[in-house]
Amino acid sequence: MTTSPLPITGRQRLILLVLLGAGFMLSVDFSILNVALPQVGAGVGMGLTGLPWITSAYALPAAGFTLLFGRLADLFGRRRLFLSGMVLLTGASLLGGFAANPEMLLTARVLQGFATAMAIPASLSLLTTTFAEGATRDRILGLNGALLSAGFTVGALVGGTLVGLLSWRAAFLINVPVAVAILLLTPFLISESSLPERVKLDLPGAVTVTGGLLAVIYAVIEKNVPSAVVGVLLLAAFWMIELRSPAPLAPVRILRRPTVKWGNYAGFVVFTMETAMIFLTTLYLQKVLGFSPLATGLIFGVPGLASVAAGVIAGRFIGRFGSREVLVAGLAVQGLATLPLVFLSTDRMALVIVIPALFIGFFGHVSSIVAYTVTATSGLPNEEQGLATGLTSMTQQVAITVGIPILSSLAATQSAELTGIHLGLSVNVAVTLVSVVLIWFGLRPRDERRTAAAGVPVGKEAEKELAASSE
Repeated sequence: MTTSPLPITGRQRLILLVLLGAGFMLSVDFSILNVALPQVGAGVGMGLTGLPWITSAYALPAAGFTLLFGRLADLFGRRRLFLSGMVLLTGASLLGGFAANPEMLLTARVLQGFATAMAIPASLSLLTTTFAEGATRDRILGLNGALLSAGFTVGALVGGTLVGLLSWRAAFLINVPVAVAILLLTPFLISESSLPERVKLDLPGAVTVTGGLLAVIYAVIEKNVPSAVVGVLLLAAFWMIELRSPAPLAPVRILRRPTVKWGNYAGFVVFTMETAMIFLTTLYLQKVLGFSPLATGLIFGVPGLASVAAGVIAGRFIGRFGSREVLVAGLAVQGLATLPLVFLSTDRMALVIVIPALFIGFFGHVSSIVAYTVTATSGLPNEEQGLATGLTSMTQQVAITVGIPILSSLAATQSAELTGIHLGLSVNVAVTLVSVVLIWFGLRPRDERRTAAAGVPVGKEAEKELAASSE
């Protein structure tokens, strides 16, 4: 039997509006400038070679500091960190909207990245602690996943529209009224989380994990081997520190849980492969078929927006079949829907294949986002939800950042552009489908006796996941 979702009160609906609205705005913020990079660069006098840093300046802090801020939310207050992120986003958006030179613009993008790293895990942990684990939370996380995914699509469409009708500066300034409204509403709707006594931050762990993530991400973006070595060494040092720390930033017992470990691995594959697929398909539509950026945005936008329904449906499926089943099924659909794109030709009739494939693939993609978020945050106490949501948010940000550089570099090894795109998409499909098998076995339920040994009374699905986490 499946548990019916609990009714949502009027106050909880307003909390949802604030938190989901913030997440949607931040996901829009990630992609809103991507379609307008040449105009933005020209507006502040930035050369062509500097344009990628408009994206990277945002992505590095957004990915590198999310885990740290997720844990800080647990230790010092989730509402406090969420509001701080909104204040920082407001200031950064104003700075970017009035930027007069490349330095001001890049500073604004860095600050926007920090705001995202602060606000996303805090808002997600506020969601998971406002609604008890079970059917209601699953559906809400489904809606959250759908809005996050839709935000990336809407960002591209809105960015192109704003630049065409107004100016690239509007892509920054549009954040300000939304962030101010959230700042005004939040103190009246959301109470501060309870704080642990005698708070102590694991400073060595914070420094090593943040430095390691920044170095690895920079290495992928810039193809810098020394930075990769430094990053790996710092992450290894972080692991050793966490094993010995009396108050670890990320307790190893949590990192070793199969639900946390395989849930975040699944999230990494979900976002890395889908982001790279969108980029390679964009190259195909514009470079091979000759479509304009606006036409390309519409080709992605229609199936992308239609698949938002997957977020709501996925929550229902998780309640009926379980997060493991929905996760592997959604990821398999994402991979199989990419397979037809491997065989595309130079004929514009290929759209007959592209649009249905995108529609089906986005449906599987959104379902996977919901299921991996539920998997990676289930069965943990409220005081560790900031860490759990920080991990899932970090996984998402890192994956979005590194997916395109990795597969585009692979595609660039081929002399013909279409051949390179086919190669990149082939690897995409292979990695996704192999990961489906690994995740299925990694999340398989353990002996029920181990569930009893855990001794924590939770719902049916969480019992399975707790059983899987027992060592």
